[in-house]
Amino acid sequence: MKSQTHSGFLDRLLRIFTDVRPGEGLTALLLALNVFLILEAYYVLKPVREALILSQGSAELKSYLAAGQVLLLAMIVPLYGRLVSKFSRRRLINLVTAFFVTCLVVFFVLGRAGVPLGVPFFIWIGIFNLMIPAQFWSFANDIYSKEEGERLFPIVGFGASLGAVVGATQAHRLIGAMGIYQLMLVGAALLAIQVLVTNYLDRREYAARASSGQQAALKQPAAEGRAGGAFSLVFRTRYLLMIGIVLMLLNWVNTTGEYILGSVVKAQAVREVAAGQAGGLSVEKYIGATYAEYFGMVNLIGLLLQLFVVSRVVKYLGVGLAVAILPCISILSYNVLAFYPLLRIVLAAKVAENSTDYSLNNTVRHMLFLPCTREQKYSAKQAIDSFFVRFGDVLSALLVFVGTTYLALSPRGFALANVGLAVIWLFLAILIGRQYRELVATGRPPGTIEISESEAEVGRARTAES
Repeated sequence: MKSQTHSGFLDRLLRIFTDVRPGEGLTALLLALNVFLILEAYYVLKPVREALILSQGSAELKSYLAAGQVLLLAMIVPLYGRLVSKFSRRRLINLVTAFFVTCLVVFFVLGRAGVPLGVPFFIWIGIFNLMIPAQFWSFANDIYSKEEGERLFPIVGFGASLGAVVGATQAHRLIGAMGIYQLMLVGAALLAIQVLVTNYLDRREYAARASSGQQAALKQPAAEGRAGGAFSLVFRTRYLLMIGIVLMLLNWVNTTGEYILGSVVKAQAVREVAAGQAGGLSVEKYIGATYAEYFGMVNLIGLLLQLFVVSRVVKYLGVGLAVAILPCISILSYNVLAFYPLLRIVLAAKVAENSTDYSLNNTVRHMLFLPCTREQKYSAKQAIDSFFVRFGDVLSALLVFVGTTYLALSPRGFALANVGLAVIWLFLAILIGRQYRELVATGRPPGTIEISESEAEVGRARTAES
């Protein structure tokens, strides 16, 4: 009776932010805690990455390593797909998380022994930041139905937003007291706690389904393996392929926007320091102070959007329309930026873009997988959230290289290029939203119609032969 009272209070409390039904609050809060720990670990480790790569390498090297991550992901994603076909979701998550925790311990030992880790750790954390969150959202998609996910993912997404803020704050406080390599152990500990939460949630879900006779499915592999693997699954399913291309375009536009911001901030810093208008700051300190303000605004607005706006946008506009909001913001932002490439305008444009991306768009893009099969939620989602996203970084680096080396593009020119890319992104987002509504209306997972038509054609051919 007492636990039911606590559950009822929790449900009522969370109902302030979204539509929480009786008994749903605890699971939503545990999922939020789960992703909170993942993002907290990542943002604790992120300064370690920057310190190692910039002290042992260079800023240019960071751009080139994006290509290395894509090549490595092209090998890792099919391997992950084979694991998906062999293990239940709990064993899969335990195995993959244990690998990343072990890597952190090994990195700590090697770092303390004086081994240079700039390049390998940079590549490792880029893969970690894509694979572990994608695996979590596959797990969340597996737990919730389409209707539950649309209502409760805003709460889960808030855990991610809060984890990023807390992790960055902790890193700032701990790095001076503990040192670079010790933060690796902090990240490992957070991941170990996170996987314990996942195991508890999985057992709780298994117990909840036991009475309804659905528990047998949870013992099966996370997905039934098919020939061709994760990439084949994406390329033969139009809905999944469109999602992959949209995420590639999103990252292409966003990363190019970060380059625009960096070039404008540096130019402004040089001018104001030379003119004695920087308040006594050096160029480095001016840039650092500007970025501190920028990150603070992005995190604050992202948190507020996640807490008070996301659930209402999904409820009243629906996922199909919500997925098109960020490309509209990008089109507007870069159009304004192209005509007024001033620092405050660039900052405002990037704050609007990134705060919406980290809150509304991040939550909605995971909702797009709610109508999918388990194989699509684990194998295909991993390929999309890792390889396609990172390939957007490669395309952005290529655009910056060509634009600066051969075309002499200014920030205005790169902004106009982003407008063109965002228009294509918007067109595909509208198509995805339309197909999402069709999938929900028919109750069929993506690819079912295409497969059915193919099988029907084979059947007709065999009938004709006989």
